[in-house]
Amino acid sequence: MTQTGYSLEDIVAELGGELVGDADVRVYRMSSLAQAEAGHITFVSNPKYLSQLAATRASAVIVAPASRDATAIPRIVTENPYAYFARLSGLMNPVPDAVAGIHATAVIDDTAKLAPGCSVGPHVVIGKNAKLAENVVIEAGSVIGENVSIGTGSRIAANVVIYHDCMIGNHCVISSGTVIGADGFGYAEENRQWVKIPQIGRVVIEDHVEIGANTTIDRGALDDTVIGQGAKLDNLIQIGHNCRIGAHTVIAGCVGIAGSARIGKHCKIGGAAMILGHLEIADDVTVSPGSMITRSLSKADTYTALMPFQPHDEWLRTAANVRRLGEMADRIKHLERSFAEMQDTQKNSKN
Repeated sequence: MTQTGYSLEDIVAELGGELVGDADVRVYRMSSLAQAEAGHITFVSNPKYLSQLAATRASAVIVAPASRDATAIPRIVTENPYAYFARLSGLMNPVPDAVAGIHATAVIDDTAKLAPGCSVGPHVVIGKNAKLAENVVIEAGSVIGENVSIGTGSRIAANVVIYHDCMIGNHCVISSGTVIGADGFGYAEENRQWVKIPQIGRVVIEDHVEIGANTTIDRGALDDTVIGQGAKLDNLIQIGHNCRIGAHTVIAGCVGIAGSARIGKHCKIGGAAMILGHLEIADDVTVSPGSMITRSLSKADTYTALMPFQPHDEWLRTAANVRRLGEMADRIKHLERSFAEMQDTQKNSKN
């Protein structure tokens, strides 16, 4: 919440949009339609919530052009109210500026190169030949390995581990508990034992990528694992070695992507979806939550692979029926052939 607030005139001057109503109205906080109070600004991005406008106590609202006249509340009219809300929230709730400097407990190798504007928190460890560009923030307890490079303005939260040789682009955000560049899961079988395959690739994270808490991104076995520009990853995601995630793709929590999968640009992967290894997913694909993707998807579309939940005993019967589908299909084909032969016999007898 901002203490001084913003007038609607100030907001429109900064973010654009059409102002309808009193330009001097000041707002101090973003709120939902149902919870908004005087001094709050809210938004309507879905027409089904327009009925709540009459009851809201908000001082201002963000609406689409089609809803311009749906209320008398002072309002900002914009083509995408949800995106406008996101940008306004960022304006009203800026990330606190980090103070440049290195905490006394940080351990930094003499060969590491840190720009003057970097902020390094308590108990951070930075390895040999690491390079941190201007305004990089490393919070408490994070470990930056040898030869890691981190671009301008990126923020590494507390207790992140970035393994050797990985590259982080400009203006990235990496949340606590994330591990970048651990070995991929690669083993060769010999004499019924497993021989580890050295993982000699890197993880390359391009500009403006955001990664949620406790996500893991494995380094490549030979080629690099790459997270494309502007991609947004939620918490608790596993990305296997050699994967490539396209620019501006968003991936929700608990998704697992096996090694060497290639995900296109502008894809949307729903929570707890699983994508098998070595598959290729086209640009602009949407995968529904909980889906298991077992083959490559070459066409932009929405893909769903779910079995609706049932009481357990019913589900067991359903699963048993599914297992018998092949047998049932063979029996149907046999019946169709028998029926066709019967029809032929009847026709011949009539002749």
